[in-house]
Amino acid sequence: MPPVETVPPGTFPRNQINPKEDLYKISVTANFVQIPVLVKDRDGRRVDGLLPKDFTVLENGKKQTLTYFTSDPFELSVAVLLDTGMPDVAVQKINQTYSALLGAFSSYDEVAVYTYSSTVSQVSDFTTNSQKLTEVLNEIKLVRGNSNGPPVLSGPMSSVGPTVNGVPVGGPPVAPVPTPPREAHVLNDAILRAALDLGKRERTRRRVIFVISDGRELGSQAAYRDVLRLLETRDIQVKGVVVDSGALPLFRQVGKLHLKGQGYFDILPKYAAATGGGQVFAELSRNAMEEAYAQVTSEARNQYTLGYPTKATASSAYRSIEVLVDKKSLKVVAKDGYYPAPTPR
Repeated sequence: MPPVETVPPGTFPRNQINPKEDLYKISVTANFVQIPVLVKDRDGRRVDGLLPKDFTVLENGKKQTLTYFTSDPFELSVAVLLDTGMPDVAVQKINQTYSALLGAFSSYDEVAVYTYSSTVSQVSDFTTNSQKLTEVLNEIKLVRGNSNGPPVLSGPMSSVGPTVNGVPVGGPPVAPVPTPPREAHVLNDAILRAALDLGKRERTRRRVIFVISDGRELGSQAAYRDVLRLLETRDIQVKGVVVDSGALPLFRQVGKLHLKGQGYFDILPKYAAATGGGQVFAELSRNAMEEAYAQVTSEARNQYTLGYPTKATASSAYRSIEVLVDKKSLKVVAKDGYYPAPTPR
C-alpha cells in the first residue's frame, strides 16, 4: 500500500477537485451528496492533510466520482439538547460546565438550546450572540433535576393530604390509591424537534445535534427509525456526551438489555454511529465533560467534506455509503447512508 501524502491545512483551494465550483450550485440539476468525514489514527488523533486521491466513496457498493473535496473548517448550526430529567446531582454538575460549553463554539457558530425530560422545550432560537446564550444557560441553572431516591407516596412529604386511618380528612370515605408519577425521558422526541428546526438552517453550515444526557430513552411518541430517517434525509449529525449512571461501563453494558419500564440506553450511540457523529463520550468528572465539549465541536467543525452528484430517481429507497482511505491503519468516521431527494415534477 503506497504511503498517504498529506499537506498543511489551508494550502489548497476550498474545492480541491474543481476550485471554481460552488458546493451547492450542482444541486439544481442533480442530487448532490455531501459527506463529512473524520479520519483518525490508531491513537484516536485526527489526521489532517489528506488529498482527494486518498479517498474512495462507494454508494450501494458502486464507486462514485468525487466532484467536491475540502478540508477547510465549516461554520456550525448546533442544537444543544440538555436532559433535565436526570437526578439533581447530575443536573447540577452539568450546570457547572456551561462556561466551557459556550467556549467550545466559535463566534461564527449559531446555537439553539433545548431541554427535555417528559416533554421538550426550546429555550432559545439559533443565535451567534454568546451573551444571549449565557443568559439562557444561567436561567437553566435554576432548573432542578429529579430527587434522588424513589417517589414519596405517603407521609408528610407526599402530595396526598392528611388522612385518618387511610381516609382523607374532609374528603370522600374512600382511601386513595397513591401511584408514582409516570417517568419519561423523551430522547427521540427531543432529537426529532431539533432535527425539524435544524433542517431549516443553511446548507452551507454543518448541522449538528449535541446531546448532554445520561442517554436514557423512555416514553417518546417518535420512533427511533422514523427520527433516524429524518436525520439522514437532512444531513444532520448527532453527537453526545453521556454523564451520570450512563457513563459507567458496567451500566452501559446492562443498558443494552431492554428492561420493561426502564427504557433504552443504547439509542444515542446508534444515532451517532449512523449519522457520522462518531463515538459518544462517556464522562463522569466535570473536567472530562468540559474536555469532551471541546472535542465534540472541534471534530464537527474540522472534517473533510466529500461530494458527488448522484442520479435523481423516483425511488426513495435508502442508499448505503462506505468511505475508504488508502491506509488500513486509519479509522474513517462517516454516515452510513442517506435517502435521496424526491424527483422534481
